[in-house]
Amino acid sequence: MDSFLVLGLLALVVCGFVGVVWGAFGGPRWVRAISSITLGLVRLLLGSNNSRRRTGGSTLDSD
Repeated sequence: MDSFLVLGLLALVVCGFVGVVWGAFGGPRWVRAISSITLGLVRLLLGSNNSRRRTGGSTLDSD
């Protein structure tokens, strides 16, 4: 079951990458839409990660 989840996640990542590359070279409108969504999600994830680093916050709780 876990391997299917990992394979599904890997397939989404690969498809997102292909969509971004194809959209950068001027693919159809739906490819550019997928590309924009993918890039927005990546910026959101990386932006939240960078803001945690800048504030000095940690993801580990020290009790």
